[in-house]
Amino acid sequence: MSTPPVIAAVDGSDDSLRALEWALDDARRRAAPLRVVHVRQYAPWAQPEVLVAGPPVPDDDPVLDRMRAFVRERAEGLSVQYTAPVGAPPVLLPEVASAAQLLVLGSRGRGGFASLLLGSSSLAAARDAPCPVVVVPRPGRKVDEEPLVESGTGPRVVVGVQVDHPDEVTLAFAFTEAALRGARLQVIAGYPWPVQNWAAAGTLVPSVIDQDAIENETRTLADEALAPHRAEHPGVRCDTYALPGDAAGLLVGASKDADLVVVGRHRRRLLAPARMLGSVTHAVLLHAASPIAVVPPAPEEE
Repeated sequence: MSTPPVIAAVDGSDDSLRALEWALDDARRRAAPLRVVHVRQYAPWAQPEVLVAGPPVPDDDPVLDRMRAFVRERAEGLSVQYTAPVGAPPVLLPEVASAAQLLVLGSRGRGGFASLLLGSSSLAAARDAPCPVVVVPRPGRKVDEEPLVESGTGPRVVVGVQVDHPDEVTLAFAFTEAALRGARLQVIAGYPWPVQNWAAAGTLVPSVIDQDAIENETRTLADEALAPHRAEHPGVRCDTYALPGDAAGLLVGASKDADLVVVGRHRRRLLAPARMLGSVTHAVLLHAASPIAVVPPAPEEE
């Protein structure tokens, strides 16, 4: 059985070059082939069903020519394939990722408004692709949230855990990436604080719950969820943080100088059957300073 590729989606922009460099590095770590995909957009009046099956590698694609030159100096010993389907990137990218183990793209491409923090292709891929999607942001993103975990030295992978419903697929991906990179894994479990209660008269009163007790319980539940993953990856240093605050802010703060932040995609619900990104995932995609991996749920949960 052939090894599924790591796919880099490119459009010739500097954002996609950064994504390609990230994909090259990860493909080498995974001992996987690299597939470079440039989706050429059809004209608005064209018929997509006719154009989608366009030539896989056109001779006159300057974007792929630039990518070949970029890869040639960096891909020694790596199997690389180039394809250029024709259609709408938000539609085609999730489709081409169906046979991939990872899809990597920049946070923004050539299209869209300059003020957008996340392009439509990145958003659609993170929401719809059947494999994990890594979005590589532009350098220099400022993080306003104060980091509550120490950055230390060496590579770091950051992942959040919801202690009352841990996402096993997301945790497994985070441990694998940490193992591939020889990185520390920082697992963040957030809890709400301060907790306030409504009095009978409709006013808020301070909670009598002890914060240390909540923090200890949160850490205990997080460690229970992590136990099987620690056993599977004994070489990964895994640090657990039980912290007050919302999950999005904690993960964005921890993203500063991190190698990767890992989040899960929203599971489908009975009253919301369409694929969607959860509010935490969306916020991390918009504001994290490091590359962000969005991991889809297991197929049975989809």
